[in-house]
Amino acid sequence: MNMGGFSWKRFLGISAAKSRISRTIGIPLTRSGRERKIGRMITGGGCLVIMGLGITVPMVIAIVAAKLI
Repeated sequence: MNMGGFSWKRFLGISAAKSRISRTIGIPLTRSGRERKIGRMITGGGCLVIMGLGITVPMVIAIVAAKLI
């Protein structure tokens, strides 16, 4: 069974300190964490494709209806 490797950062408490700081300030310290947070803020936690369709379809219907009148 794999027991994992030894990590100096975990041994010295650096990992725990970074996670505590990150939770306190509310901003992830990793690049991927920051990108995820920004993505959630932009989309509101939803998918951009679905949001785009939700905006585009009613606009197209309104344009087509306006041309028919």
